[in-house]
Amino acid sequence: MAEQLLAGWGRTAFTQTKVDECLVGDVQQLVKSTSQLIARGLGRGYGDCAVSGGGTTVVSTRWDEQKSVGGVAEISAGTSLESVMREIIPTGWFVPVSPGTRFVSVGGAVASDIHGKNHHADGTFGSHVHSLTVVTADGSETICSPVQNPELFWATVGGMGLTGIITKVKFSLIPIETAFIRSEKSRFGDLDSLMSAMIIADRKFRYSVAWIDMLAVGKKMGRSVLSCGDHAKLNELDSKPDDPLHYSAKQRVSAPKKVPGGLLNRASVAAFNELWFQKSPRKNRIGIESISNFFHPLDGVKNWNHIYGPSGFVQYQFVVPDESAHVIKHVIERFSSTRVPAFLSVLKRFGEQNLGMLSFPSKGWTLAVDVPTGVQGLAELLDEMDEVVASENGRIYLAKDSRMHPKYLHQMYPRLEEFRKVRAKYDPHGKFSSNLSRRLEL
Repeated sequence: MAEQLLAGWGRTAFTQTKVDECLVGDVQQLVKSTSQLIARGLGRGYGDCAVSGGGTTVVSTRWDEQKSVGGVAEISAGTSLESVMREIIPTGWFVPVSPGTRFVSVGGAVASDIHGKNHHADGTFGSHVHSLTVVTADGSETICSPVQNPELFWATVGGMGLTGIITKVKFSLIPIETAFIRSEKSRFGDLDSLMSAMIIADRKFRYSVAWIDMLAVGKKMGRSVLSCGDHAKLNELDSKPDDPLHYSAKQRVSAPKKVPGGLLNRASVAAFNELWFQKSPRKNRIGIESISNFFHPLDGVKNWNHIYGPSGFVQYQFVVPDESAHVIKHVIERFSSTRVPAFLSVLKRFGEQNLGMLSFPSKGWTLAVDVPTGVQGLAELLDEMDEVVASENGRIYLAKDSRMHPKYLHQMYPRLEEFRKVRAKYDPHGKFSSNLSRRLEL
């Protein structure tokens, strides 16, 4: 065990913590002997959810064991989705939900109840979980599922690691014929036409996501590129490869670890956005893409989070219900009018919410915006957006948050007290504690 400075993927608010890379067989004893700890997988939580400042951060990346039988996988929680996919894709299966990166642990996928481009069709990762093995505060190992210890199960799914340490996950897979996606891309000159197209896309495609130019103003405000897709069938491939289920995903380049601050400014981001929009097809373009290109384009660049400079970045992600769709337009207007250099911004559709007490997705619209920290007026702008989102029955994604005020938590997460009761039952002294849980008074 060693002291380290750790932060989330956004590289803000580094904090001193003891780091223990124990084996999975040692977890129960570690929990018994430690007064304050939190689990951490591959560190892709953007904010402070997987760091316990002054306590112990338990890194699970050495827990890498997996087996799959038919359409069900049973995986050690420290295993990455990258590792799972390398095993299952060649056998004709795919993970039920993939976020924008494959470098996330299975335990982290449950604790954050991750969503992907298919939430409108398939829900969150937790919706496909059969059972969990959780080490709770007394060091005991508890198996929970939607029917066995269901309150612990639904407090753990989306519970940000605050109910215990997940050591094993059993979940469903989905069948595929090839390692390719049949995709359709099109661009839109304004937000209204994009959102109308996305509602239609809900019924046509399993996967959909839109990139939005957050710096465009006037009639161009909300201009965007919509990408939709489905797993390609064998007869849909342009040519028949020798192995249609061959899966290859590589990190082709690496961002330098030391990037000067200010590289992503209004001028550079505006130039990138213009290039990206202009190179996109004016009309629908149908093509075949690899799984890695469609789901995880940023994973092709190692340490891409370093491009934001030494002060890091914030990802602001929220969801609002369908009847509050006007909030999406309002937020984009505020970002574009203040000329905040939002480099990566994506809009997705969500389907129905599951039973996770702190699960983020609910039916409606979700917008995620990446912004370098240090931008003048950013803190005040995001505080203003929090107020708007909360007033419209929306919520902020805890796995991405690094700065929200706790006063909004009850309003955004109406089952918060139910979660607190379950947490108190299994962890009466608050042993599982992160910087996020203390900041938000979870």
